[in-house]
Amino acid sequence: MPLPKAELHLHVEGTLEPELAFELAARNGVRLPYADTDELREAYQFEDLQSFLNLYYELMAVLRTERDFEDLAHAYLARAAAQGVRHAEIFFDPQAHLSRGVGMGTVVEGLWRALGSSEERHGVSTRLILCFLRDESAESAMETLEAARPYLDRITGVGLDSAEVGHPPVKFREVYEAAAALGLRRVAHAGEEGPPEYITEALDLLGVERVDHGLRCMEDPALVERLVRDRIPLTLCPLSNVRLRAVDVLADHPLPAMMDAGLVCTVNSDDPAYFGGYAGDNFDAVRTTLGLSQERLRELARNSFLASFLEDDEERRARCLAEVDAYTFPPDRPA
Repeated sequence: MPLPKAELHLHVEGTLEPELAFELAARNGVRLPYADTDELREAYQFEDLQSFLNLYYELMAVLRTERDFEDLAHAYLARAAAQGVRHAEIFFDPQAHLSRGVGMGTVVEGLWRALGSSEERHGVSTRLILCFLRDESAESAMETLEAARPYLDRITGVGLDSAEVGHPPVKFREVYEAAAALGLRRVAHAGEEGPPEYITEALDLLGVERVDHGLRCMEDPALVERLVRDRIPLTLCPLSNVRLRAVDVLADHPLPAMMDAGLVCTVNSDDPAYFGGYAGDNFDAVRTTLGLSQERLRELARNSFLASFLEDDEERRARCLAEVDAYTFPPDRPA
């Protein structure tokens, strides 16, 4: 059995494996510009974040119906459960679908068909987080939040993703204030490509409770001190960081130094179909390449549940933390 863990940084559209992409394309009469799954996999070589996003949005064309989103979510949840995920807080990008004529209801209802039965079917509790595309306008973000109002009983929070450079958090201050007034939790991507100042802005102007990525906080000792003092969790994605060139090789990843500094780090998969690994794969990679001890891995797993938006189910949080504490690592097995 893998180490129990929560996944807090996962884009459901980024779980679209080539096989499912071709299956949905055939179902919906969408022609993909690739001969087969092998040729599509070869396209999963990225120079930077933008080159990934170009393919990411291109493949979204196969997602058309509630059934498509349900199948996508079930496929992710099955893979995640097999790698020890007990709780998943799942991002989705409604603007990318609305712009294609796919309505908010189609996306949310489709995802909820899977998420609503996930505990019974997969043993994974879930939360849904609506992300705004930061390279779209602030007005578009506000319109998206308004479109989500009928579904807020199924949406726990809001996030901010897509191309970071040139789109500082301040751009979305008003929509985050509106989200807070609606009682939604707040997270945001910051400090992956963007500078440490974006992390500070996300904290001060957006009121985020978790920072997605946050790698570049290490360039600002005062910011590190603040994040440690205020126990602000960081949702790191090591394999993603390598594939998108945020770090050159995994051996250079700052995760050990970040943990040494006292930061509340978690390990997640980001867009696993594109970046070569799901949550357990990321744990295994940092274990083997960065030489993390069993206790360090246990700390990462504990952090993931402590940082989860499980305030409405503290019993589940306590149960998962007890599982982590009681876990016995098998010899030479993935985490």
